Amino acid sequence: MPSPHPRPRKMSRGYLIIFLLIAAFVGGFLYAAGMFGSTTTSAQQFIDLQEPDPPHLGFRRAHAKGICIQGELISTGLLAPFTDAEFFQADVTQPFIGRFSIAGANPLAPDLDAPVRSMALSFSSSSGQRWRTAMNTPTVMPVATPEDLYQQFKVLAPNPDTGKPDPDKIRAFFDAHPETAAFNDWKQSYRPTNSFATEQYNSINAFYLIDSQGQRRAVRWTMVPQAKTSSMPSSIGDAPDALQLELAQRLQQAPVQFDLMFAFATDQDDETNPTIPWPSTRHTINAATLIIHKVSAQEDGACNGINFNPLVLPQGLAPTADRILNARGAAYAESYRRRAQETFFGSSIIGVKE
Repeated sequence: MPSPHPRPRKMSRGYLIIFLLIAAFVGGFLYAAGMFGSTTTSAQQFIDLQEPDPPHLGFRRAHAKGICIQGELISTGLLAPFTDAEFFQADVTQPFIGRFSIAGANPLAPDLDAPVRSMALSFSSSSGQRWRTAMNTPTVMPVATPEDLYQQFKVLAPNPDTGKPDPDKIRAFFDAHPETAAFNDWKQSYRPTNSFATEQYNSINAFYLIDSQGQRRAVRWTMVPQAKTSSMPSSIGDAPDALQLELAQRLQQAPVQFDLMFAFATDQDDETNPTIPWPSTRHTINAATLIIHKVSAQEDGACNGINFNPLVLPQGLAPTADRILNARGAAYAESYRRRAQETFFGSSIIGVKE
């Protein structure tokens, strides 16, 4: 059962030294490479803006509160003609480690107050291929560049005098960015469900499938729940960890399943722009069934040490030139580096209360 008081997970010193060296190398490499491409906003600035003051040491800077999941992905084989990725070949069953989470930097935030929910998955095949994907309930991004996203975060940050965002600044930002229309439409229509198991999770950004002939096709994917929306059990109510408790209770009865649906772009779609939704009429393939068997608290779970960087892709999948997508890798690396360092030094040095 999930703990209501999450703490950074402790690891052996030797493992953490390797963990930190890898994180520092990856973060340094991305920084030297420009991190966000041509943007003047660094990953450090981005994470500084996301984390609270003081930060919750040892936790992710975004989506700090979550729960680990484990299960398997069973391929239908229907995507195999379009990609060499072994996870989507016929008769493939692939175990995964994943995480459900809510938006925000507070690991003690009430589950039902969060405006966005997420599913992240990590796959590692016996041949060495890896795939990581981080999906969210929104279908699109509000803006198309890291610079504009950074400015949006600044506008949404609480005013130090009032403790709340300035509504005039928010209104002015959205008025100056008409590309936010689709996101605002989603936000107005979205009604959160009472379960992680009944939400739909979207890749938002587009990727390329690459087949054996080298042909590339732009796609977005969505995890579509098989379970139907239902009321929250009365025994859980509006508890701070309601979504985690509901999921654990649900899994005691049966596995949770999703259909992994891939939508294919046409010439009318710009795969580099995550602010524009693709029509529902786009050709769609049911690539696999995701089956969740197990849930565990994140501080003790296998998902806690994973950086769910969406740019970790197997053969047969490649990123598009979407600038938001390519910025996410650097931001994930910086968040990963900070929490790894905090966990390594431990509560006696950084003052984490046990």
